[in-house]
Amino acid sequence: MADGGIMGRIDQLIAEEHELRSRSVGVGLSGDDRERLTGLEQELDQCWDLLRQRRARTEFDEDPEGAEVRSVGEVEGYRQ
Repeated sequence: MADGGIMGRIDQLIAEEHELRSRSVGVGLSGDDRERLTGLEQELDQCWDLLRQRRARTEFDEDPEGAEVRSVGEVEGYRQ
């Protein structure tokens, strides 16, 4: 997926995240909505990671197509 496609997906995920969060104001989220929000956050992290990989590969004259989506566990582990 090209950078533009990744950014488009990021925009979609952010829009859905904002919609969920705005719906929850004052009433909270249902269990399904909380689960979906967690999934959105994880997928966003994976998309940002993929975009960073592609940009780093480009910067160092490597093929950005060699970048791969990493597992949620690997990407989430960067925070620790």
